[in-house]
Amino acid sequence: MKLTSVLLGVTLAGLVTVWDAPLKAVNPTLVQASAQEMTAQQKIELIANNKGQIGSGDQLRRFFFGDLQPIGIQPGGAGMVVNLYNESNDVTFSYCSHFDVVVAVGKGKVAQFPAEEVK
Repeated sequence: MKLTSVLLGVTLAGLVTVWDAPLKAVNPTLVQASAQEMTAQQKIELIANNKGQIGSGDQLRRFFFGDLQPIGIQPGGAGMVVNLYNESNDVTFSYCSHFDVVVAVGKGKVAQFPAEEVK
């Protein structure tokens, strides 16, 4: 019975140690961003720098969970994208749920981004 407890402990420690390995492989900046406290402007800039990359949708949800209002949809991405407005920072994100990526970021309340920006 003690051997089972030891193996369970080692297994759990191993899982915790390598938990962020898949995330690091996809986009190392995602792990760096979560490791430190950032201002809202830094979060917006990080999302803008990572737009179009896998994981940018996850960043958006993590940074602004519960603070986004849908204000419009438009053709783009893999069919349609939704424009999400963050009132406290006065910024709009265009999000493609099919690929889970942010495709555009704009200051203010943007109902529709230019077509070439959300392709």
